[in-house]
Amino acid sequence: MTTPRALPVTALMVTEAAAAVAGRVVATPCTSSPALSALTGTTVFVKLENLQRTGSFKDRGALRKLLSLDAAQRARGVVAMSAGNHGQGVAHQAAALGIPATIVLPQGTPFTKVARTAQLGARVVVAGVSVAEAETVARELASDEGSVFVHPYDDPLVVAGQGTVGLEIVEAVRDADVIVAPVGGGGLLAGVAVAARAAAPHIELVGVQSELFPAVSAAYHDVADVPRSRSISIADGIAVTEPGRVTLPMLRALVDDVTTVREASIEEAMTHYLELEKTVAEGAGAAPLALLLEQPDRFTGRRVVLVVSGGNVDPRVLSSVILRGLGRQGRLTRLYVETDDLPGQLARIAAVLGDAGANIVEVEHGRLASEVAPRRARVSFVIETVDVDHAADVVDALGAAGFAVERQPL
Repeated sequence: MTTPRALPVTALMVTEAAAAVAGRVVATPCTSSPALSALTGTTVFVKLENLQRTGSFKDRGALRKLLSLDAAQRARGVVAMSAGNHGQGVAHQAAALGIPATIVLPQGTPFTKVARTAQLGARVVVAGVSVAEAETVARELASDEGSVFVHPYDDPLVVAGQGTVGLEIVEAVRDADVIVAPVGGGGLLAGVAVAARAAAPHIELVGVQSELFPAVSAAYHDVADVPRSRSISIADGIAVTEPGRVTLPMLRALVDDVTTVREASIEEAMTHYLELEKTVAEGAGAAPLALLLEQPDRFTGRRVVLVVSGGNVDPRVLSSVILRGLGRQGRLTRLYVETDDLPGQLARIAAVLGDAGANIVEVEHGRLASEVAPRRARVSFVIETVDVDHAADVVDALGAAGFAVERQPL
């Protein structure tokens, strides 16, 4: 954290934003989570921005910007680019205000986000292979059509709108020690930081990115020449390749740290939110919990607020995350059992599995694969067990019954 200078967003701007958006966005709950507290060894509070009308905090900044437009600007409409959530926020709030909106989404945006953005009343344009390329298209459209371009984070009014999250946090948890928020372009954390520093300057502020997209973390720590990832992140909402020009100086001045977490940790955090908190957190929204899972000693015994920034996750992706999570916990396991191709062998294997307390979820009986010898069969099972130890006991039981077993990740 550097010495604060004159910043483009002030505490007064955040307070004014709160008054402007009051009643038009959800004042989301910020509640304690005994289950996550027990899991992480901290006192955890969760700020549930996934309960906004469009499923993310982006409603706040979008509305604050739109409310600032004069009648002529509103008539000409707005254009935004987005990985999904900002576009939905702009679309929803523009429709409520009667403002025409065009949202440019990059290729590869989950179909659910494309469809939802259109359902909210916006004209949707899918263009560009990245958010950066989508921004170029969006700016060209705004210029050609005389519309107002609404940036997702490089706009002081948008940042001030996002800062209303911070106001609600410090009001709900007055004795918080730490706030951890996800970072893409930095608008959310920058806004929260402005609010928190004014109301509760003792609070530690930490931002989290995926290790695949560490642009802001690298810039914050003055790390040069960070290669751009060609991978797809589970946290697509924060898969940003360049830090914001408006937000980066704010983060350097107000925030204590910006760090990264592994993709596997984000997946694990998503499954914990589902199972323990009974809430859907998209990858970006789960990143703060992922940091607690990776660095438990850093937060032990402290009162930590985790910002669940959104819950808009593609159902297919969520299904995959759940199944992979069950695999990591040993609750779903894939086994390959090789046996003589004789009548009754499949029943014998099933009996061993049943006696060991395993539930057969899926079975595939193969004879024709090249690696299977004549008169032999290779049977694939997906089994449900209590945990990793139970799965190991099942494998031991099959071995004791004379079957060769290969265990593989799900």
